Amino acid sequence: MSPATIIRHATELPRLLVAALLALSQMSAAVEHDTLVPIRDSLNVVLKPCGRSRQSRIFYQKLDSVLLFETGRVNVVHLGGSHVQADIYTNVIRRHLDSLNGTLRPPRGLIFPFETAGTNNPANYRAWHTGRWQGARNAKRQFERPLGVAGIMASTADTTASVSISLNADSTRRWQATTLTVLGSSLHGGVRPRIVLGDTLTLRPDSTRLGFVFELGRPVDSFRMTLCFDSPDRPDTFCLRGFVPDNQEPGLVYHSIGVNGASVPSYLGCEYFERELALLRPDLFVMAVGINDATGPNFTDSLLCADYDSLIARIRRVAPDCALMFVSNNDSFHRVRRRRVVNPNGQVARRAFERLACKWQSGFWDLFEVMGGLGSVQRWRDLGLARPDRVHFTRAGYELVGRLFVEAFLNDYFDYDYEEQ
Repeated sequence: MSPATIIRHATELPRLLVAALLALSQMSAAVEHDTLVPIRDSLNVVLKPCGRSRQSRIFYQKLDSVLLFETGRVNVVHLGGSHVQADIYTNVIRRHLDSLNGTLRPPRGLIFPFETAGTNNPANYRAWHTGRWQGARNAKRQFERPLGVAGIMASTADTTASVSISLNADSTRRWQATTLTVLGSSLHGGVRPRIVLGDTLTLRPDSTRLGFVFELGRPVDSFRMTLCFDSPDRPDTFCLRGFVPDNQEPGLVYHSIGVNGASVPSYLGCEYFERELALLRPDLFVMAVGINDATGPNFTDSLLCADYDSLIARIRRVAPDCALMFVSNNDSFHRVRRRRVVNPNGQVARRAFERLACKWQSGFWDLFEVMGGLGSVQRWRDLGLARPDRVHFTRAGYELVGRLFVEAFLNDYFDYDYEEQ
């Protein structure tokens, strides 16, 4: 029996683990009291259709190091579409997982100023800009310039352009950074970002050559990026693909990546996906893309599986020890002859996710069945938990989905037995 397993079964549990267990019990009670929602509680687990991979064991050992010994860094990357761009249910996950950090203060994770690209920004951090910017996202079939791991970009040739970020939308100042990586580059190499904090900042080379790393000198939760043009008379364009605020704190870090309308092929088309993913150092990759794949008339389960195999190959080239978890599509409606009807592809996609989980010996959270199965989204709509399109959720619905995910995830972690393999 490993030392971590012994500690798990010890009478004197570490403070962080006690706090995690308390949070889980409170969350479970909140879900159980929601009796009007047709949740299949018994199915709210992380399934393992064909057992666990070596990577899953490595991930949970690293998580033990953080929770039990407050050492090391664990990075979770959660990939999706519009559900994730809104960052409501994913922020519920982020907040609950961050509560496990206790007194540790790791960074928030990758962010992008969506409003700069002309689309909706999450409400839990603020972004605003000056100057003229043009947005591009991976959900469109053709995009003129290379995209990165965030799947979205804002570009500008305006010498007066700037972007400002506040990592905290409230007054808590929970998220702070001592270093900042600006993911971006200029078309001709003649534009560099400058971070304005009132001090002179140290800019050091980025090994990927796809970004700029700034030493901030002190913990900050807000910053402003301006642009330095080597030759204002020579046209050049700067392409911003995101920010990665960081610090030296150990702990659990949760990165959410989502773009409205994105499908699995959308991310396969991002040229810099692998090189920028390497900066995030993923230990667990949660794959929740597929709702847009399953809406078209040409959808097949074999195509979804093939696309996911290609995506996983890219992930594993960057992080061979990264564990995987699949999240099935939610039940949804789609449009047929100007009418919205139940989308039967939801069941087909659900079976495809289960096969993928079996092939890759990964975890599988079956949101489709947990929420009630085929046609259940109508009940969620009647209860004010899904929007009229019966594809997206309301804020209350997203928050419930987030709590359900965390409950399943934490139960899987606490129940994990290192001796099973």
